[in-house]
Amino acid sequence: MGNFGATEILLILLVVVLLFGGRKIPELMKGIGQGMKEFKKASRVDDESDKMSAEPKDEEKK
Repeated sequence: MGNFGATEILLILLVVVLLFGGRKIPELMKGIGQGMKEFKKASRVDDESDKMSAEPKDEEKK
């Protein structure tokens, strides 16, 4: 289980085309791409804020 062959992938693609239609697939992929871009941006901003909060401030060093 978990090993996909060419037949399984073709079957999944066929089902996707039947469900969404050929014209909706580019819109669907564009939406997924934008969502991934926003997720990466948000995680990058979150990492930067974590690093800033972990660094001691000048006042705390004295």
